[in-house]
Amino acid sequence: MDQYYLEATQESGKAFFSQDIPGEFYMLNLLQFRELANYSEFPNLSPTESISGKQAYQRYMKHTLPLLNAIGSEVVFQGSSGTFLIGPQAEKWDWMLLVRHKSRKAFMGLASNKEYLAGKGHRNAALHDSRLLPIVEGSFAT
Repeated sequence: MDQYYLEATQESGKAFFSQDIPGEFYMLNLLQFRELANYSEFPNLSPTESISGKQAYQRYMKHTLPLLNAIGSEVVFQGSSGTFLIGPQAEKWDWMLLVRHKSRKAFMGLASNKEYLAGKGHRNAALHDSRLLPIVEGSFAT
C-alpha cells in the first residue's frame, strides 16, 4: 500500500522539537501535485471551476508568502525537477522549495497562526504527496 504525507505526525513533530536547532534553519519542501486540486475538505476555499494542483499551490503561496516574510522567513530557492540521478527512478517530485526560517519558534508560530491556517487548505487541496526536511547549516571542517 502506498503511503502519502501531507501533515506532520505527532512523532515527527516531537522529533523536530527534540533536534538541536538553536537559530536559523532551512526547510526543504518536496512537492507532488494532484492533477486536479481536491477541495472536498475545504469547500470555503474552493474555486468556482476546477483547477490543477499546481494552480491551487500557487494560491497557497500567494496567501502564505506575506506571512512568511512578516516572520523573517524567505523562499531562497524554488524550482522543478526531473528524475533522480541517484535515488529511486519511480519517485518524482514536481516542485521543490527551500525556505530559510529565522527560528523554530517563528516557524511554529506561523504553523499555528489563524491567518495562515485560513488559507492552508489550498496546500492540502493541491498536493498528492509531500516531504518537509528541516536542515541546519553546518560544515564538515569541524
